[in-house]
Amino acid sequence: MSSHHITRRTFIQSSLSTAAALSAAGPALGALGANDRIRLGVIGTGGRGNAHIHDLKNHSDIELVAICDVDDAQLDRAAQNAAGFGAKPERYKDFRKLIDRKDIDAVFITSCCHWHAIPAVQAIRAGKDLYIEKPSGHTIHEGRVIANEARKHGRVVQIGLQQRSGPHWINAVERIKAGEIGQVTTVHTWNAWNIDEMGGRLGNPPDGEAPAGVDYDMWLGPAPKRAFNPARFHFGYYFFFDYSSGMTCAWGVHLFDVVAWALGYNLKSVAATGGIYVLKDARDTPDTLEAVFDCGHYTMSYSLNHNSGWRRHGNMDHGIEFVGTQGVLQINRNGFEMFHEADRAERKPHYTEKTVGDDTPLHQRNFLDCMRSRKQPRVNAETGHQATAYGYLANISYRVGRGIRWDAEKDTIPGDPEAARLLTKEYREPWSL
Repeated sequence: MSSHHITRRTFIQSSLSTAAALSAAGPALGALGANDRIRLGVIGTGGRGNAHIHDLKNHSDIELVAICDVDDAQLDRAAQNAAGFGAKPERYKDFRKLIDRKDIDAVFITSCCHWHAIPAVQAIRAGKDLYIEKPSGHTIHEGRVIANEARKHGRVVQIGLQQRSGPHWINAVERIKAGEIGQVTTVHTWNAWNIDEMGGRLGNPPDGEAPAGVDYDMWLGPAPKRAFNPARFHFGYYFFFDYSSGMTCAWGVHLFDVVAWALGYNLKSVAATGGIYVLKDARDTPDTLEAVFDCGHYTMSYSLNHNSGWRRHGNMDHGIEFVGTQGVLQINRNGFEMFHEADRAERKPHYTEKTVGDDTPLHQRNFLDCMRSRKQPRVNAETGHQATAYGYLANISYRVGRGIRWDAEKDTIPGDPEAARLLTKEYREPWSL
């Protein structure tokens, strides 16, 4: 058995050293000069937004000039975090004021899923490049609009599917494409976390008043008007269709993207079933879901389990298993293993690669470099839209209670008007795309 260990710090330092050399090179690169500092704004400063601000400290060629959030408490934390690398960003509670600034080159959109598309489209039309956290939109239609607008206006748009910048992910995908496990016809993907591991139980709290310093009407934005409820706010929003897609898309999209990267995007149909079987709390997204995707020359399954933390394949709480004619590759954020078909009785991998850490700084670096070169980033708006389609279509199949077909060229569900209506949504006035 061979094994390999990537030192994440070494890889990041190497990437950032290359970026520093480019910055010192002198000639202009694309719209920005090589010596220009890239001026950034961040919309949404919750957990993921604050993590991005922290990771941006890895890059010496940027300035964080503006932050935006509807919650003063989150703005306070983000400003304190930004101060750690000398930034004193201007604070906003209305994203439109941040986008209107002429001195901002790019915007990171790290807000709730239902607040991705509208600021994204406005920023693109204002001439900004974008880093958008996954999923790219709150519906399949929103993802399509973002991709079309990015192409029309020539903007660099990176979707936050950071595995595509991770060294062990890149190595694994290259090995699959090179045929090292033969022809892959079966793929298994999964998330297995009990609800305590996902941040705690939502419960069934009563409606009440929004916390002081929160512009709750702006937080709702295009979502239906509802009284404030703490279960639906901040992290809890993931588990409500009004604002997100449950973990099926909000986390599963990471797995689906890697499969499409390795094997191609050729989605034809999906059938999903599940329900809220155990967690009798305020959520309306399932705690259990099984989906099967027909992808033309391969079949992919996805399992979502919030009821127990049982780990597959030893200790993999999330992951992907590619089953080929000559072997199997199992991968997650901790590394990957490859098994020969001929040695399956021993169940010992013939190649192992372990890694630790977060691929986000590398993904940020790819985005910043593409801003200078005007090349396409690793996950542009079109690729991110395709990755998002799997999870949203699984949710649609679950909600209508039957399998659905998918026309990937036209982004339509043929022959099923009820399901097709869920490709988009109604927007609460005055908001719209």
